[in-house]
Amino acid sequence: WRVKADLRLPPLRFHSDGSYVSVLVNPTVRGGARRGVIEAARAGGELDPDRARLVRVVEYTVPDRDGDGKEEVICLITTITEPGAAPAERLAAVYHERWEHEIGNKQLKTALRGPGRVLRSHSPDMVRQEIYGYLLTHHALSALICRAATEADIDPDRVKFTRTVRVVRRRLADPAAFSP
Repeated sequence: WRVKADLRLPPLRFHSDGSYVSVLVNPTVRGGARRGVIEAARAGGELDPDRARLVRVVEYTVPDRDGDGKEEVICLITTITEPGAAPAERLAAVYHERWEHEIGNKQLKTALRGPGRVLRSHSPDMVRQEIYGYLLTHHALSALICRAATEADIDPDRVKFTRTVRVVRRRLADPAAFSP
């Protein structure tokens, strides 16, 4: 899971891959009880799962993505506490890939259909057909973005999907765009 970079996760032990084991304490546990849970975790004591869990923390910095000169610190936690089972570098890569899927889902739900718009079809076969239509349109626009980015020698992630949708919609609305 990704957590806020400012969440206090006290290091209990460090791993060679740069990650560290910490304890995630239930926010309802406060004050002295919280300190007691952290000390018990440091000492290797048994933790009540309702109060706290051991987690491994993977922190990494993403270079300036938006061109505004700011780096972003990403902080991930996992219950996989041994780096041999999931190296920190691999966890960061998997998180990034998951995020790519989320962006694709958002593009489908918001940029193509429009926010809050439901499918028009009423029968299961037509709903399926409409979904395939959206998926094919998304694929075609993504291919267009990749081709344009490759020709311009830039990263396809730098090309805005919403802007591409607007450009294509304007072009399709132009009667001169297609010959009879």
